[in-house]
Amino acid sequence: MTQVEHSRMANAIRGLAMDAVEKAKSGHPGLPMGAADVATVLFTRFLKYDAAAPAWPDRDRFVLSAGHGSMLLYALLYLTGNEVMTLDQIKRFRQVDSLTPGHPENFRTKGIETTTGPLGQGISTAVGMALAEKMLQAEYGKKIVDHHTYVLASDGDLMEGISQEAIAMAGHWKLNKLIVLWDDNGISIDGPLSIADSVDQVKRFKACGWAAELIDGHDPEAIAAAITRAQKSSRPSLIACKTTIGYGAPTKAGTSKVHGEALGADELKGAKEKLGISLEPFSVPDDVLAAWREAGRRGGPARTEWETRLSEMGPRKRAEFERRLRHERPAALAKALKDHKKALLETPLNAATRKSSEAAIEVIAAAMPSEFLAGSADLTGSNNNKAKSVTGFSAKTPKGRFIHYGIREHGMAAAMNGIFLHGGFAPNGATFLVFSDYARGAIRLSALMGAGVVYVLTHDSIGLGEDGPTHQPVEHLAALRAIPNMRVFRPCDSIETAECWELALNRTNGPTVLALTRQNLPQLRTSAPADNPCSRGGYELVAAQGEAKVSLFATGSEVEIAVAAQKQLAERGIPARVVSVPSLELLLEQPAEAKAKIIGNAPVKIAIEAAVRWGWDAVIGQDGLFIGMHSFGESGPAKELYKHFGITAEAAVEAAVKRLG
Repeated sequence: MTQVEHSRMANAIRGLAMDAVEKAKSGHPGLPMGAADVATVLFTRFLKYDAAAPAWPDRDRFVLSAGHGSMLLYALLYLTGNEVMTLDQIKRFRQVDSLTPGHPENFRTKGIETTTGPLGQGISTAVGMALAEKMLQAEYGKKIVDHHTYVLASDGDLMEGISQEAIAMAGHWKLNKLIVLWDDNGISIDGPLSIADSVDQVKRFKACGWAAELIDGHDPEAIAAAITRAQKSSRPSLIACKTTIGYGAPTKAGTSKVHGEALGADELKGAKEKLGISLEPFSVPDDVLAAWREAGRRGGPARTEWETRLSEMGPRKRAEFERRLRHERPAALAKALKDHKKALLETPLNAATRKSSEAAIEVIAAAMPSEFLAGSADLTGSNNNKAKSVTGFSAKTPKGRFIHYGIREHGMAAAMNGIFLHGGFAPNGATFLVFSDYARGAIRLSALMGAGVVYVLTHDSIGLGEDGPTHQPVEHLAALRAIPNMRVFRPCDSIETAECWELALNRTNGPTVLALTRQNLPQLRTSAPADNPCSRGGYELVAAQGEAKVSLFATGSEVEIAVAAQKQLAERGIPARVVSVPSLELLLEQPAEAKAKIIGNAPVKIAIEAAVRWGWDAVIGQDGLFIGMHSFGESGPAKELYKHFGITAEAAVEAAVKRLG
């Protein structure tokens, strides 16, 4: 590679970061200035990537977990020659519709592996990427899958609780190709880290099964030597890089003043003079830019060689590999689920939907045995998402396709994001619905990034019974439905459960929740049309005998209640219809005419759901009737709880009769 002093190449990052933040009058210049030496060594000497092909499957992954330092990543993309990251985009840092938003967004800008910003998410997502690499390599071999996952993490990333879940999993799984470079600058927005934290992070990581060491983060040879050691390790590695935040700033370096605000004209001028950077904004010396562009092409030969090896694979195996990376589902899946639904119609399965889900999973796992990747945050025997034919994943059994995440809901959710983003697998993870609160940060990022992961959330209502209000979710359906690009399914029986699984697996541009019951339910469906009624979010399950006076809308376990209420109303001469609503938000997304047809024009509209009302007014109107929860739950047998809270067919009938007058 062209010989240009390391310091000049690192200063190109610093200069662009300072100028962009100054122009925007907003941002975090401190991290890019402090971590520039680390990033320069990594990108010019170690990272296997090709700027001309940022999505090359066997590239090394680089995750900027410290997303507030986004200008570090944007500068690297520009300097190495990423075609979309122009100098104009650098100048438009933090502006509307730019490719340089305040925090990195993978769905917006090519070359960014994952959306980061909420601290702790990047390092935790990277664990999923490294996990996917390990599993895929075990299946396809090192000639096709052999890359590292590098993370640049901040103090804040390591203080967030999710980081403990993530590093514990990575150490237990011996993800030796995961290398975390910690920007150990000892500063947060509030000031010196010592005012809030005294953890010895090197010892902490070692205790979790990592190799860990402390180096000078401004010494390029020390950085290079540490990365070389990490690449040879049999364990994941932490390299604590001792740095000065805002390196080069004459009065603000090493202080919180350079963490989250522009330097200001005088400090910027002083920093550039001290570092030997041109005072001209956004300027990079020609020889420095040329050296960076050469670094951006350094991985080209490796990519070409990999493409040759891929072409030498058998055509069937290669096609399968490429299909999985595209997140396309095998043709066998549709047939398997069609046959499964046919079998259910012939022999109905009256069971809890968690058990109905288990039956569907057995079929799914057989149809896509290598890519269907299930897991559970403990509770496997309660969540029922482990197929009998599947073995557990471990460091010694990397071909296992069930992951025991331990009691780590947040870490599980973030890892699944990383698994999906890496490609090759269809991940799903399970816990109780109420514990989705623990994972909400990562679940939100699933939706923001459009990650096609599936959350299997069982024990979905007061119907779980005796465990009481701490375990009974009442607001959680509404909270999950409120997340943009989230799809929540609450199937009412075994047929709907199979249909919802099919929709979930075929949705690869966003996450899906399957909310499933603990208590047994009857199989209500008597047909399984090819168009999958659940795809419309709602459909008429039971038609009225005559012009409907009442429309009963229900989800999950409460559809059974709606059906009973319809029968009682019919006995009173009141025509009523039942609309099953497996996905409220999907129903509301239907075209106006289709939605109006499903909702109907009955004068009385009643929604029945063992949860809070939020969201239902869009279907039943503000004057509609709601049979559900208005408080937290109670400890007791499920059937008694439904009576206690008035979620019964009799309550629905009484409300309808009263409204009709």
